[in-house]
Amino acid sequence: MRIHTGERPFKCEECDFACNQSISLKTHMTMHTGQRPYKCGVCGFACNRNENLKIHMRIHTGKKQYRCGVCGYVCNLSGHLKRHMRIHTGERKYKCEVCGFACIKSFSLKRHMRIHTGERLYKCEECDFAPKQIFSLKRHMLLHRGERPYKCGVCGYACKLSGNLKRHMMIHTGERRSKCYVYGYACIQSDRMKRHMKKHAWLYL
Repeated sequence: MRIHTGERPFKCEECDFACNQSISLKTHMTMHTGQRPYKCGVCGFACNRNENLKIHMRIHTGKKQYRCGVCGYVCNLSGHLKRHMRIHTGERKYKCEVCGFACIKSFSLKRHMRIHTGERLYKCEECDFAPKQIFSLKRHMLLHRGERPYKCGVCGYACKLSGNLKRHMMIHTGERRSKCYVYGYACIQSDRMKRHMKKHAWLYL
């Protein structure tokens, strides 16, 4: 009957939280104690609610129960599907109050705001380089370590960026991704295509 009366006799001594079931209070208290009784037997992930553990286990089972009715995209979390649907609806929930930039994901807005704030969270320990994005720092660190983690399985060519390896592989596959729609000329590198397209500048006069 507490559901109908709105009575919440179980109250938290640490904050203003109140509920109508003792089990709900016990679950809530783990937020204050830091206790995480529900643990994943695969990777050690721990949480304070059994429901959260069930959701986590989908990562290991590969179960993806949420499907997009437009393109067939599938995922294991309803929140991911909601975010995905914005691609189709065109909704851009997160907006920049400075310049009007709008995006689908909250972290994209946070990353964008660094353009205005000048904030640089990531810093190189070897030099003064300080980028705004973590992947830029990781790529930069390869310069100091001299690492070339991306290697060609055909000729042994090695490079620092995955994009460079993909472009290199076109030499072996014969693929010409950049194509001219005027003469049909095709090449591997986009900068070569740009130089080629200058020959057609008269088309736009």
